[in-house]
Amino acid sequence: MSTPLSDPAGFIRDNTAIAQATLVPEISLHLATEITPIWQASEVYLEQIGIEPPFWAFAWPGSQLIARFILDNPGHVRGRRVLDIACGCGLAAIAAALSGASDVQANDIDPMALEATDLNARLNSVTIAPVPGDLIGTLPDCDLLVIGDVCYNEAMAARIVPWLLECSKTCEVWLCDPGRHYAPSMPLEVLTRQTVPVTQELESADQRATTLFRLRDISAPD
Repeated sequence: MSTPLSDPAGFIRDNTAIAQATLVPEISLHLATEITPIWQASEVYLEQIGIEPPFWAFAWPGSQLIARFILDNPGHVRGRRVLDIACGCGLAAIAAALSGASDVQANDIDPMALEATDLNARLNSVTIAPVPGDLIGTLPDCDLLVIGDVCYNEAMAARIVPWLLECSKTCEVWLCDPGRHYAPSMPLEVLTRQTVPVTQELESADQRATTLFRLRDISAPD
């Protein structure tokens, strides 16, 4: 493996393969597969070479369903400014760009995720602007905010769901969740629901019942 700090794009290319997510075969991505080195790497080794767990190397079920819904319903993003939060590999952002969004930004706290998103955007001949850092607590300037697979622990859900509801006062907000324990328990509008194939290595399951919700501030008038 090459060192990601000195050549992040090279590290991604060397440790992934160009593949497609099961639910979104139209989009090619640099992904970890059973034949790529990063799939076998332990967290200890990744820490030693200065890299966070490579969440960007996988097409998580939430991002797959967001991307699938966007590609099947491009009117939801056409001509709009879209922001993909916790973008990972950038799958949802790429789908938005391919579907006619006027401007697409991708945010992640992991610089490697932004590097992977840029490589994947180039692979699909679209342009996505990177937005580094933690945006929680800010009010992003966009028309549509999409986010998936973030309610994986209690602390994260407790921090992010109130922020998303605050954001929903100024923009449309979609949250996609594959049945995580800490997903919002409040009634939410369901945009689509689908079973997404996953791997035993990542999810200890072969599929996840995944739901794309539209959030709104419950204090706002209808």
